Amino acid sequence: MYTSIKEFETDFAQESGNTQKLMNELTDASLKQAVDKDHRTLGRMAWHIITTYPEMMGATDLKITGVKHDDPVPKTAAEIKKAYESVTKSLREQIAATWNDSTLKVVDKMYGAYEWPRALTLQILIRHEVHHRAQMTVLMRQAGLKVPGVYGPSHDEWGAYGQKPPEV
Repeated sequence: MYTSIKEFETDFAQESGNTQKLMNELTDASLKQAVDKDHRTLGRMAWHIITTYPEMMGATDLKITGVKHDDPVPKTAAEIKKAYESVTKSLREQIAATWNDSTLKVVDKMYGAYEWPRALTLQILIRHEVHHRAQMTVLMRQAGLKVPGVYGPSHDEWGAYGQKPPEV
């Protein structure tokens, strides 16, 4: 768990930046991509990441602006990209303005059954995003989109480093 706001800010800058790279590659046509009819589309997956910000962080008394948890999935990739930028900016600004290192120890009731220190809530928010971001990369590849590297070059990027992609 995070022990300081600075520690969270550093991690969040890296992880939200990685997610933003994926959001930037989405196209209107790709939003409909799904593994099958009974699973989330790429657009819904991206939107789920975004709407989790006001939903989860609302339990910590932060009021994330830009979207509401129950807003419908937008029709365009541009709207999704803008919404992600908005909620991540709102989270950064609200934490900087209202929380301090001691706030990370405050315990909130989460989902009716759990009690989480705010440091854990922030960690779970990021892990939740990383989990769904990984799912997005599969749908992006199926949709024919370029998949940007996150923790290193993606298959599409090895050439830019003067190397061949790893064998498959």
